[in-house]
Amino acid sequence: MKTFFLKFFTWWNSQTFGTQYTVWRYGVFVGEDEAGNKYYRSRYAKDPALGHERRWVVYKGLAEASAIPPGWWGWMHHKTETPPTEEAYEPRPWQKPHLQNMTGTAHAYRPPGSTLAGGKRPHATGDYEAWTPGR
Repeated sequence: MKTFFLKFFTWWNSQTFGTQYTVWRYGVFVGEDEAGNKYYRSRYAKDPALGHERRWVVYKGLAEASAIPPGWWGWMHHKTETPPTEEAYEPRPWQKPHLQNMTGTAHAYRPPGSTLAGGKRPHATGDYEAWTPGR
């Protein structure tokens, strides 16, 4: 019962019934990445409103756009016409594996000087003059 309500009301947790219907009616399965995300393209060659075919992803678990690997990202954004499943795609040496977005968690990046980083802020250099009205 919980799964039914999650599919009915939450879009960020895999796919809703509306997305499931759209995939069934209009989608052609293209491939799946190592994280379990599934990629689809439209049955029809071009969408007249867009000028190119529609492509979409159904995330496994939480919907996080940064979870798309580089090869699939290029295909999703029409940088290449061939999906990684149809070619021998090798990531470049400078491409790093996906790291989950930690914003809003205790593991989020805290720059030096941040009050949340737990360190001490650097002393002011004295080159700042506060604005006062009427000056």
